[in-house]
Amino acid sequence: MADLTKAIELNPNMSVAYYNRGKLKEGLKDYYGSIADCTKAIEIEPNFKSAYSQRGISKYRLKDYNGAIADFTKAIELDPNYTDAYSNRGINKENLGDLTGACADWKKAASLGDTDSAKWVANQCN
Repeated sequence: MADLTKAIELNPNMSVAYYNRGKLKEGLKDYYGSIADCTKAIEIEPNFKSAYSQRGISKYRLKDYNGAIADFTKAIELDPNYTDAYSNRGINKENLGDLTGACADWKKAASLGDTDSAKWVANQCN
């Protein structure tokens, strides 16, 4: 954490440092801090798909499912083959009671090789 903060001090436009610090903060359950760092990374690099995805994970942890879905959707727009974004968006849709939407996302993730999504499709989708 200290090294990433120092890197940001030395180069305030280093989007990857904000992103990595955001990942660390999420791991430490500082979800708001994670969201702030990922938002900064996105401001610096608007097409940073992993920063959208990481921000979506932190929003999910805060039960902001709609916010998480928006971030995963943006990550998918940036990379239509982003397996984790489909899988995670499906989880958030399921939490909102949209099993049809969740199954569509999990089927896409499964078609891209995600085995967990394939299991969810088999267990929860028609």
